[in-house]
Amino acid sequence: MAYDLEFEKPLAELEKKIIALQRKGDRLKPDEHRQLQEAERELHRHTGEIYRNLSAWETVQVARHKDRPYSADYIRLMCEDFFELHGDRSFSDDHAIMAGPAKLGDAYVMLICHQKGRDMKEKQFHNLGMPHPEGYRKAGRLMQQAEKFGFPIISLIDTPGAFPGLADEERGQSEAIAANLYLMSHLQVPIIAVVIGEGGSGGALAISVADRILMLEHSIYTVAMPEASASIMWRDKAYAPQAAEAMRISAKELKALELIDALIPEPLGGAHHNYRVAADNLKAALLSHLDELKQLPVHELLERRYQKYRNIGKFGIAS
Repeated sequence: MAYDLEFEKPLAELEKKIIALQRKGDRLKPDEHRQLQEAERELHRHTGEIYRNLSAWETVQVARHKDRPYSADYIRLMCEDFFELHGDRSFSDDHAIMAGPAKLGDAYVMLICHQKGRDMKEKQFHNLGMPHPEGYRKAGRLMQQAEKFGFPIISLIDTPGAFPGLADEERGQSEAIAANLYLMSHLQVPIIAVVIGEGGSGGALAISVADRILMLEHSIYTVAMPEASASIMWRDKAYAPQAAEAMRISAKELKALELIDALIPEPLGGAHHNYRVAADNLKAALLSHLDELKQLPVHELLERRYQKYRNIGKFGIAS
């Protein structure tokens, strides 16, 4: 996949040089072969250097990359026997939430996932990954079903936020989100939430009250998207990069603030450069945390979940 982000221009030039040399195939001269090897080493080194030092706004761009794997890609690469379930039993189905039981390793789990879509038709079908209230009610219904059958719950989060339409508000968007927050705090099964791209506002929080919150290395998790925050604070979306820096929304910053539990490493250049490695890393992290959580008695699981959210945010009194 091409290096097509603004800060990747130096990498794009190196990649162009490598492709030109590779096209010669067996016609490569010895000095050209050395140039190819040197260019590949330089691309690897420079990519690592850039991605180790991404700014908050650059991380936003990677998290939103058009080729970044979505929930459906991870499900296909990680799980067996995924069976998608539909409908909230009240109004309709919402394709922005993809959910159902699946086999992960040797365990059966309930997956609750945001799904975006790549081409225009898919984006419309999945509403750009922004759920309606019926999506959250579907999620709540299936989380209760998971508790009934003793399935751990895994949420894959990738949304700019819940859909803000008037009709959604009329159908109880805020109530649907609040109901899930309450429900997840009481569920008697392990819950793991993973931010795989964007984790925006209440749209993300509605399926991320979890025992463990994980984030892919180049993902973001925030109370509001940078553009929305810039519009509120400076009345201008052009200040989105400054808003991103001020809010400290990247996975590395949130881990340093102890707002999340663990980072999951991505392939060199981001998850969109190697779906298989990204999925393998995610699966290994999920299985490791699931094994730990399964050892806990239910009363201890619930108490730890309660204390986790009670202890978020530390305040001190200046002397």
